[in-house]
Amino acid sequence: MKELMRSNDPVRISYILAMLAGEDIEAVVLDEYTSILEGSIGAIQKRVMVLSEDFDRAKRILADIDEGEAEA
Repeated sequence: MKELMRSNDPVRISYILAMLAGEDIEAVVLDEYTSILEGSIGAIQKRVMVLSEDFDRAKRILADIDEGEAEA
Protein backbone atom coordinates (compact mmCIF):
# COMPACT_ATOMS: atom_id res chain seq x y z
CA MET A 1 0.00 0.00 0.00
CA LYS A 2 1.04 3.57 -0.64
CA GLU A 3 0.14 6.76 1.15
CA LEU A 4 -2.07 8.98 -0.99
CA MET A 5 -2.49 11.86 1.45
CA ARG A 6 -2.53 13.01 5.10
CA SER A 7 -5.12 15.22 6.70
CA ASN A 8 -6.94 16.03 9.92
CA ASP A 9 -10.02 17.21 8.01
CA PRO A 10 -12.69 14.48 8.37
CA VAL A 11 -14.89 16.02 5.67
CA ARG A 12 -12.04 16.06 3.13
CA ILE A 13 -11.07 12.49 3.96
CA SER A 14 -14.67 11.32 3.64
CA TYR A 15 -15.06 13.11 0.30
CA ILE A 16 -11.85 11.62 -1.10
CA LEU A 17 -12.82 8.13 0.08
CA ALA A 18 -16.19 8.51 -1.67
CA MET A 19 -14.57 9.71 -4.89
CA LEU A 20 -12.10 6.83 -4.84
CA ALA A 21 -14.87 4.31 -4.15
CA GLY A 22 -16.78 5.73 -7.11
CA GLU A 23 -13.80 4.83 -9.28
CA ASP A 24 -13.52 1.33 -7.73
CA ILE A 25 -10.35 2.18 -5.84
CA GLU A 26 -10.19 0.64 -2.40
CA ALA A 27 -8.71 2.92 0.26
CA VAL A 28 -8.16 2.67 3.98
CA VAL A 29 -7.56 5.30 6.65
CA LEU A 30 -4.68 4.69 9.04
CA ASP A 31 -3.94 6.45 12.34
CA GLU A 32 -7.61 7.33 12.80
CA TYR A 33 -7.80 6.11 16.38
CA THR A 34 -4.40 7.52 17.33
CA SER A 35 -5.50 10.87 15.98
CA ILE A 36 -8.65 10.72 18.11
CA LEU A 37 -6.70 9.74 21.24
CA GLU A 38 -4.31 12.67 20.98
CA GLY A 39 -7.20 15.12 20.94
CA SER A 40 -7.73 18.01 18.62
CA ILE A 41 -4.21 19.46 18.60
CA GLY A 42 -3.57 18.03 15.12
CA ALA A 43 -0.22 16.44 15.91
CA ILE A 44 -1.09 13.13 14.25
CA GLN A 45 -2.73 13.25 10.86
CA LYS A 46 -4.83 10.47 9.40
CA ARG A 47 -3.35 8.77 6.34
CA VAL A 48 -5.33 7.64 3.31
CA MET A 49 -3.70 4.57 1.79
CA VAL A 50 -4.38 2.85 -1.55
CA LEU A 51 -3.03 -0.27 -3.21
CA SER A 52 0.22 0.28 -5.11
CA GLU A 53 -1.41 -0.67 -8.41
CA ASP A 54 -4.13 1.96 -7.88
CA PHE A 55 -1.79 4.72 -6.70
CA ASP A 56 -1.26 6.55 -10.00
CA ARG A 57 -4.97 6.63 -10.79
CA ALA A 58 -5.81 7.72 -7.23
CA LYS A 59 -3.18 10.47 -7.41
CA ARG A 60 -4.82 11.82 -10.60
CA ILE A 61 -8.23 11.81 -8.90
CA LEU A 62 -6.77 13.69 -5.92
CA ALA A 63 -5.15 16.22 -8.28
CA ASP A 64 -8.51 16.75 -10.01
CA ILE A 65 -10.18 17.32 -6.64
CA ASP A 66 -7.50 19.81 -5.58
CA GLU A 67 -7.76 21.62 -8.90
CA GLY A 68 -11.54 21.86 -8.56
CA GLU A 69 -11.22 23.27 -5.03
CA ALA A 70 -8.70 25.87 -6.22
CA GLU A 71 -11.12 27.08 -8.89
CA ALA A 72 -14.00 27.44 -6.40
